[in-house]
Amino acid sequence: MKITILDDYLDSIRHLPCFAKLAGFDVSILTEKYDDPAKLARAIGDSDAVALFRERTKITDELLAGLPKLKLISQRSVFPHIDVDACTKRGVLLCSKQGAGKKPSYAAAEMTWALIMASARQIVEQNASLRAGKWQMGIGKTLRGRTLGILGYGKVSRVVAGYAKAFGMNVVIWASEASRKAASEDGWDVAPSRAAFFAKPDIITVHMRLTPETSGVISGDDLAQMRPDSLFVNTSRAGLVASGALLIALDAGRPGKAAVDVLDVEPLTDLNDRFANHPNVLATPHVGFVTEDELDMQFGDIFDQIIGYANGDPINMINPDVWKA
Repeated sequence: MKITILDDYLDSIRHLPCFAKLAGFDVSILTEKYDDPAKLARAIGDSDAVALFRERTKITDELLAGLPKLKLISQRSVFPHIDVDACTKRGVLLCSKQGAGKKPSYAAAEMTWALIMASARQIVEQNASLRAGKWQMGIGKTLRGRTLGILGYGKVSRVVAGYAKAFGMNVVIWASEASRKAASEDGWDVAPSRAAFFAKPDIITVHMRLTPETSGVISGDDLAQMRPDSLFVNTSRAGLVASGALLIALDAGRPGKAAVDVLDVEPLTDLNDRFANHPNVLATPHVGFVTEDELDMQFGDIFDQIIGYANGDPINMINPDVWKA
């Protein structure tokens, strides 16, 4: 069975413990990002299965048309980047473990807190000042006593809320009605309204899945209600914010700063990108989940699905009709 792993920019997967699960398979790893479906199809060649690295590649009917031998797509979590109908039409099985009831991504939660701490204490700027021989460059902020707003209430949100509590912060939640009820039952304060949620906190951090329903769910009007001394943090997905809205909001001074690990264009290599170079933005290249522990867990699941398919065990199917065919 021939397997191609897509978009491993750092050629990291072969060094994970879980990679040993694919011993005996013919495995290729693509470290280059292919924007042209025809070129990507040629790179995948006659592989029987592809393993996806999160949502880095869109799986379209055009791409699948160039992969007549492909039988299986294996990935993890949600799949807004995959044309499921095209998979069905072309007889390709999509397997995607959702992780329901499993442990949260502590890597993402820790990255969120790292961005909050780095922004509050000006860590990047202070380091740059020291390297330039200028000693201190400004005055940071203490987190204790300040308010953290958490948009969305799921597994990662609960972990981040716990970090905030440990730092002596006040926590306020805004989410769907069911999630607000769960947050209240867990003992957290819930904002009286969406407008109040965006207007009050010193820091707002976003923890939601990107789906067709949540795409652009954070509007320019939402951001405009934030305080001019507030911080907006996003380690989830850039697409949760209306296109271009965050840059416009920063230019207008509400919020005052942003710290993000997700960008509209990924990978972003434009040295002149205005958002990444904005004086009030701390941006990192989507590394929130890029730890050895997290990747080994995720790709362990992805490889288990491939092995299950090879052994005739239809685990974690998205489309059972394709399997039965």
